[in-house]
Amino acid sequence: MTPGPMALNFSEATSHDMFAQRLPPSRDNSLPQVLAAAVTHLHTLIREVRPTQAEWRQVIEFLTDVGHASDERRQEWVLLSDLLGASALVEEINSRRPKTATPNTVRGPFFRADVPQLALGSNISLDGIGETLDVSGRAQDLDGDPIANAEIITWQANAQGFYENQQPDLQPEFNLRGGFRTDSDGRFHYRTIKPCGYGVPDDGPVGKLLRQAGYPLRRPAHLHFMIKAPGFETITTHIYDGSDPHLAEDAIFAVKPELVRTFEPRGKGWLLDLTFVMVRARQGAEI
Repeated sequence: MTPGPMALNFSEATSHDMFAQRLPPSRDNSLPQVLAAAVTHLHTLIREVRPTQAEWRQVIEFLTDVGHASDERRQEWVLLSDLLGASALVEEINSRRPKTATPNTVRGPFFRADVPQLALGSNISLDGIGETLDVSGRAQDLDGDPIANAEIITWQANAQGFYENQQPDLQPEFNLRGGFRTDSDGRFHYRTIKPCGYGVPDDGPVGKLLRQAGYPLRRPAHLHFMIKAPGFETITTHIYDGSDPHLAEDAIFAVKPELVRTFEPRGKGWLLDLTFVMVRARQGAEI
């Protein structure tokens, strides 16, 4: 009887190879290679840090707490990905665009897909608390031609730095959120309030861990936008208040020079004018 291949003995030197050998080879499925690479990095980290059994249990407990802290209103896993820079890196790899196009940033943990569709000129500040901000903008392609009927989704924190789904008992449903459609000239406009910078939520396991490590947890004042149009790559991005002192230490690495704007004073409120430049989708690419 011909003996089978010699099995590796599990050791510090062979641990990741033993895992990789148990995965089936596949040309059509990249998951085995991704898993093997992830486990290799994980085992390398464990060998470098050399945690005790008690310390590793603390890691497991932290990941368990992250899962328990996530629900339909709060996504602690997204927050963890954002604060570790993983979300920003994935965006950089997958959304390379010409310099004149609007860049992508991370979506963040407070996005809601079920925002109401509103008429142009509507006020998305449902409680009226804060300094008024009139936002106008245009969606166009790389040649400067308008993109009519593009969907503009916007969301933001209030004047105290909280999103509506962080304070379901204190803010009206869908406060400071809305969906709009550009007109025939690619333009849109609406009224809101001037956003405020804020500290990243630190009442959950992710914030507590990074606060203990001394990591800066500030986000500069910004508005979120998602712009969709048939045949174009979807833009998910921020627009930042150029006067905010925390631009250089954004906790989720999303500030880009081309996304920083001046909020112009007008009477008792503020004015902001924007241009979003969209790129035509590559054939077969997700939009």
